[in-house]
Parts: sequence; C-alpha cells; structure tokens
Amino acid sequence: MQHHHTSIKTADIFQAIAFYEALGFEVTERFTAGITLACWMHGAGTNLELMQVPEPRNAPNPFGDEHYVGYYHLSFHVEDLELFLQDLVNKLGKVKLLLPPREQTIGDRTYQVAFIADPDGLPIELMQ
Repeated sequence: MQHHHTSIKTADIFQAIAFYEALGFEVTERFTAGITLACWMHGAGTNLELMQVPEPRNAPNPFGDEHYVGYYHLSFHVEDLELFLQDLVNKLGKVKLLLPPREQTIGDRTYQVAFIADPDGLPIELMQ
C-alpha cells in the first residue's frame, strides 16, 4: 500500500490554493466533484486534494479542543523553521500561528516545532 492523497474541504478553494502554494505545493489537476470545485496539488513528497464546500459550516477546532477526536493535523519537515515561517509571512502577508516555535523531544530526538493554521483553521505542524 502507498499513500495517494489527503483530501481537505475548504470554504474558499482559491485562498486555500494560494496558501498551499506558499507551502511549496503545485496544482496538478483542476476538476469538479459534483457541484463543487476541486484540485489536486503535489508537494512535500505527497498529494493534497482541495474541495470547495458550497455552503461551509464552522468546523470543530482540532487544535483548541482537547476532546476532539479525528484527523488532527498535517506535519511537514522543514530545514530551518524560523526562515520557513518568515518566508510564509513574506508570501502571504500574515500567518495564523497556533503554537510558536518550541523544542519538543520525541524518543531520543529533539525537534523545533511550530503549528500554523491554513485558511480554514486546520492545524499544520512544521518540524525542524
């Protein structure tokens, strides 16, 4: 088995595309899924599918609700966390920071991690 893609529903596909392009993804296919706009994007060694929701409702807050159950976040390795975050701000104007950079030890390794939110509030972990 091999991972093919992760699908993300979004309130504004054009805003989501711009955000994920700033992360380094590129649109590879644009299509419709029923009555909605959709696209596949490739980057970071994986694929994302974005699907616009015609009448979006507020989503649960997976980062802020400690009782939330379900998919939690995407996680990407970056070479230089501070530089990557500054580059995102330069490209997007502002970035919603859910957790500022900090050290996190997992097993015998220590990482620099930060969490940001995509335009719909979905958490994204950046690890150095």
